[in-house]
Amino acid sequence: MNTDKPTLGILLMLGFCILAPLGDSLAKVLGPVIPLGQLVLVRFAAQVVLLIPLVFLSGMKWRMHRRAVRLSVLRTVLHIFGIGGMFTALQFLPLADAIAIVFVMPFIMLLLGRFVLNEEVGPHRLVACGVGFIGTLFVIQPNFLAVGWIALLPLGVAVIFAFFMLTTRQIAREVDPIALQALSGVIAVVILLPIMAFGISIDFAPLQIVLPEGTEWGLLAAVGVLGTLAHLLMTWSLRFAPSATLAPMQYLEIPVAAAVGFWIFKEWPDALAGFGIMLTVAAGVFIVLREQASARRLARNVPPVA
Repeated sequence: MNTDKPTLGILLMLGFCILAPLGDSLAKVLGPVIPLGQLVLVRFAAQVVLLIPLVFLSGMKWRMHRRAVRLSVLRTVLHIFGIGGMFTALQFLPLADAIAIVFVMPFIMLLLGRFVLNEEVGPHRLVACGVGFIGTLFVIQPNFLAVGWIALLPLGVAVIFAFFMLTTRQIAREVDPIALQALSGVIAVVILLPIMAFGISIDFAPLQIVLPEGTEWGLLAAVGVLGTLAHLLMTWSLRFAPSATLAPMQYLEIPVAAAVGFWIFKEWPDALAGFGIMLTVAAGVFIVLREQASARRLARNVPPVA
């Protein structure tokens, strides 16, 4: 039975591109008043609260092989560091700039595939990777002058999420994606609670717990809900449309982030960062389209283009 519904898949991916920057913007708003550890803990706790009932109501299976469990733990640790790094970067960088720098991740994954997994990567894709990195440097440069080395933090986030995606690939076919995200939330909470307790015991500021005031309660809950729903929309979009159709659309997250950043923080990328964002997007879309062309040629038993 063919379940492809490209229009629905595209709409769900659009939802992700809207909700993800909104969730990041709320984390940026709360960063000065809510400690980092508390933000990350609430993000994963919301994932547990929202997804565990969904897993039980749908009758999904939790049973996993040991290898999948080990990879799930590794995947969760990477996710914790990735979200923590992103929330930290947002306290120093404009929203659109931080997200644009993280979008160097597809280039990192391509290079990891070439040099770590020995996957075939032609010269055109390698050139596109170089262009994408140059675009990222254009985005980093004005931020580096403004805040120093912290401007490189989104690059670290991109590397972490590249390994996160590679780990996810290893278990994606073995575990239902919603059950996997629910399990990831449980593992994250189990990991974070003793870390938070230790941070409180030594009075380490980023790992303290503070009592939100007024609207901060709603904003804090929204960070977790929006983050969880955004990833659910991405997961569901892949059920109705192929990844080749949806991949270019993910770059819409950058202009949405620019609009949200201007709306909430009155931030707007300067000319140099804007040019870098355009280079990064162009290189990323080129790679995606090249991958699509290769997939079509392979399907017709024709050697892929380089």
